[in-house]
Amino acid sequence: MPHRFHPPAQVLTLLAVSVLATAGPRFLAHSADRGQAPNTRTSAVSSDWPQWGGSPSRNNAPNARKLPVEWTVGEFDFRTGKWLGGDVKNVRWVAKLGSESYGSPAVAGGKVFCATNNAGYVARYPASVDLGCLLCFRQPDGEFLWQHSAEKLKDHEIDWPKQGICCTPLVEADRAWLVTNRGEVVCLDTEGFRDGENDGPFASEPSSDKNESDVVWRYDMMAELGTIQHNMASCSVTAAGGLLLVHTSNGIDSSHRSVPAPKAPSFIALDKRAGRLVWADRSPGENILHGQWASPAHAVLGGVPQAIFPGGDGWVYSFLAEPGSDGKPRLLWRFDCNPKESVWGDGGEGDRNTIIATPVIYDGLVYIATGEDPEAGEGPGILWCIDPTRRGDVSRELVVDRQGRVVPPRRGLAVDKDAGESVRPNANSAAVWKYTGHDANKDGELAFEETMHRTLSMAAIRDGLLVIGDFAGLVHCLDPKTGRPHWTHDMLAAVWGSPMLADGKTYLGNEDGDMVVFELSPKLNVLAKNNMGNAIYGSAVAVGDTLYISTRSHLFAIAETATQPMTNDQ
Repeated sequence: MPHRFHPPAQVLTLLAVSVLATAGPRFLAHSADRGQAPNTRTSAVSSDWPQWGGSPSRNNAPNARKLPVEWTVGEFDFRTGKWLGGDVKNVRWVAKLGSESYGSPAVAGGKVFCATNNAGYVARYPASVDLGCLLCFRQPDGEFLWQHSAEKLKDHEIDWPKQGICCTPLVEADRAWLVTNRGEVVCLDTEGFRDGENDGPFASEPSSDKNESDVVWRYDMMAELGTIQHNMASCSVTAAGGLLLVHTSNGIDSSHRSVPAPKAPSFIALDKRAGRLVWADRSPGENILHGQWASPAHAVLGGVPQAIFPGGDGWVYSFLAEPGSDGKPRLLWRFDCNPKESVWGDGGEGDRNTIIATPVIYDGLVYIATGEDPEAGEGPGILWCIDPTRRGDVSRELVVDRQGRVVPPRRGLAVDKDAGESVRPNANSAAVWKYTGHDANKDGELAFEETMHRTLSMAAIRDGLLVIGDFAGLVHCLDPKTGRPHWTHDMLAAVWGSPMLADGKTYLGNEDGDMVVFELSPKLNVLAKNNMGNAIYGSAVAVGDTLYISTRSHLFAIAETATQPMTNDQ
């Protein structure tokens, strides 16, 4: 099945997606200061959706109601990309983004935030200037409010041209946090300069015009930590109380042969209010396979606050989500998401994968799937369900030498059989189940349409159903407790984003620009396929009765009550 591929590292984070079973954002803002975590089973009841996946648990399942099933977005000028309107149904408003948009919207405090590249909103940066941008719009009508601009770095290998900012921000009260294309963590005033104030301690913005961002503080990870990102930094941050959890995107060099900064941290916690480094961990080290474009999750699990990070070595790491000792966190557990006999091959040649998806925490369990850079293609992947209450190396398997001693992890191949090493089951395994596909026709093999492929997508869980998309375009619906499959569906185009489960429906977009709506049911029922006019790389967001969907070039607010749409795409 042919797909169109684009330059590497345009992930989300999605993704990935973020990235979600939650409590409301007002609770999150207050409970964060008390060091508590939201309930990880129920979905958010809220007028906001303030981060990738809605909350630190990242389960994209909001309690929205009366969401539309069908809509028509109108027509576009294919030469300029301008939205033309025309035959439009259920569209409340349309806002212009740049030419490349990979994050998902965040909705909070009457505003909608969306990352992209330069759309030309700010006079000092015409659309011809390559930038990373976070755009802020007014929620009721899509009016542009302000833009945060991150100039591109000269080295294209660490800041890929035209890719912009590739994350979803975290928004709490009057503050927004995000990672820019420059590898900076920035804290912004959600009012920008429209309130006439320059919030600090950072006060050196090049412009204080009302349509520009007001930076509260900035932390440059490459300058402060020595990290060297591969192609792009794309973490969607989350909070654990007063800690801001950040993936640094430290990666391999342009030759794809080594990690230029193996001692630089991959996972950090910053003081959310002051932007000060609290702790850092470099666990993946020289074993990073490619880039590190995933995002962290957080919840109290087994009575312990856990910060869960996917590593670029294909392992998932959990740390105590509290200030550490001597700048180091306490490692609780780690889990190898690859079979020990799998082999890493540059360009997707092997069957060993990294992780780009975001962990999802639901009902005391952790769900994570393996994947790769989209340019690596559609190889096999694994979706795991993990028990986070165990400690130490909780992988399904261990590698041991001739004397039975556990062998430390390696980058390309975990087990060296020529040296007498072997693989054995791990008695301390935290694996609840794994899903690689299901043999629906009982022929003893997994055909394409029966296989779980590499994915950028995180799972979403609601009403006893788990839904996830893979990069080959398949949608999988499973039982989250057992991993037993209910159905799969081929969307016939690559899936970059993550599903959203709300109002008895599943919403999932693809690279052909189709937002497909499924009934949330153990039986496959496609309700509608709505083409958005351009590729969809992020995930749908629902607040109240309105869907917020970003395509490659536009942000849409979609609701059944919509009449004549408003637009800033003039």
